[in-house]
Amino acid sequence: MLRQLHITGLGVIDELDIEPSSRLTVLTGETGAGKTMIATGISLAIGARGGAHLVRSGAAAAKVQARFDAPDGADEWAEDGEVILARSIAADGRGSARVGGQLTTAAALGEMGASLVEIHGQHGSLRLLDGATQTTFLDRATGPRQVARASTYREAYEHLLERRRALATLTEAARDRERQIDLLAYQVREIESVGPAAGETLALEAEEARLGHAERLRDLAEAAGAALGDDGGAADLIASAARDVGAIAALDPSAAELGERAAALAAEGADVAGELRAYRERVGLDPERLSEVRDRATALKGLHRKYGATDNDVLVFLGEARAELGTLQTADERLSSIAAEVDQAAAAVEDLAAELHQARVATAPSVAADLSEHLADLGMPGASIEIDVQTMEQPGPAGVDRVEMRFRGGPAQPFAPLAKVASGGELSRVMLACRSVLASLDDVPTLVFDEIDAGIGGEAGLAVGRRLARLATTHQVLVVTHLPQIACFADLHVGVRKREGAAEARVLDGPDRVAELSRMLAGMEASEHALSHAEELLGEADRVRSEAR
Repeated sequence: MLRQLHITGLGVIDELDIEPSSRLTVLTGETGAGKTMIATGISLAIGARGGAHLVRSGAAAAKVQARFDAPDGADEWAEDGEVILARSIAADGRGSARVGGQLTTAAALGEMGASLVEIHGQHGSLRLLDGATQTTFLDRATGPRQVARASTYREAYEHLLERRRALATLTEAARDRERQIDLLAYQVREIESVGPAAGETLALEAEEARLGHAERLRDLAEAAGAALGDDGGAADLIASAARDVGAIAALDPSAAELGERAAALAAEGADVAGELRAYRERVGLDPERLSEVRDRATALKGLHRKYGATDNDVLVFLGEARAELGTLQTADERLSSIAAEVDQAAAAVEDLAAELHQARVATAPSVAADLSEHLADLGMPGASIEIDVQTMEQPGPAGVDRVEMRFRGGPAQPFAPLAKVASGGELSRVMLACRSVLASLDDVPTLVFDEIDAGIGGEAGLAVGRRLARLATTHQVLVVTHLPQIACFADLHVGVRKREGAAEARVLDGPDRVAELSRMLAGMEASEHALSHAEELLGEADRVRSEAR
């Protein structure tokens, strides 16, 4: 349960610290004193959304720290059996969240907070008018197995929607698939018919240059060979010079290196002359091969214009086209496969929806009877609830059922949808009755009710106070209220007032508490009649608490 709440810089709160009772804690005060800001602080501590508008004027940030008994599974954040949830919202809107001093996200904070606190705000009873809320309530009232079944159904339903979207996408694409297959098949055939190889165009360009200038190359090779030839050519002259340098080296050892270089030059000249003769023999006039090379180069350039600037680019395109063609050609199989998956998912959703429906139909009468009994305890003895479970043609996010709570204020009145016939005060009490039904079914230890007393007063207020006192025997309950008929049942009464523009809270006991109840009754703390009435209310509350124990 909540052990301590510390708030700074939030709305009208400058700094405030509260240690709630383990049973029923009531917060009272004038309108605008800051009571609801305390409930807002708790909601922020358990992950609710917040913004810069919540930060007190002049404060750097709004900060909330809530110290709880550590829940199961929170050992890594707990210390001495307790865990602290903290939230900070800066004046520029940036925020941070911590669990046990470790940074986390607001979503993670909310996940843990959901197991610690449940908040019913001023508009919580209005949410009860929503069909989805009524369906969720019926499932929770049915029990944990039904809640788990509903969760499994939602997962199956989301899977069905995802498979249907995938099927729709493939079906839409099928309209253009045949045209795309024809185009890709043509492109693949065209490239494969040419059969390009990596780097082939460069090799062909070199060969074309050689074949196109074959006659000129032969003439040049022959002229160069003649110039280097053995019969008085350059090679013959170099060889003669090398012999003379060799003779010099034989007579003068210091010229030995010069002799070696001259001999190497003569050998190189003779070698070049020989290779020139061989080259001239290799270069032949081959018009047919030249035509073949040019035709092949033209074919490759045609591919380059369509599919890529180089042979490698064309080959990459070919690989991608083959892969896409293979995917498209197997699309029918994929379409059939996904259609089968849709059928399987739809069957699973249908089966789970049927299980949900059976449990809801079986449980609805007993839950309605429990609600009606609670309404009688809440000062509405003639009122009753009927839960109608209607079957829809198609399954939705919560199954095939449309759950509707129907209300009547007395036996002579017909049942009608809650939204059409229940007053604000009746809605508040129906909401509290729903919470009472769930009290023994879930394990959320702390319940917060923020001004749920709209439209309630007199004996009805006392009935609500009695019910909250009973809830407080099994849960920690915090209530923000304007009704003295509720406040009198508090195990801990905290008065909230605004002083110099800032909210402050103090525990009220003895005469101070009687004075606060008197103010709530008559608007005056010193009214004798109101003081007497306050004493009577406290006596009634003591009697109810003693009976509850």
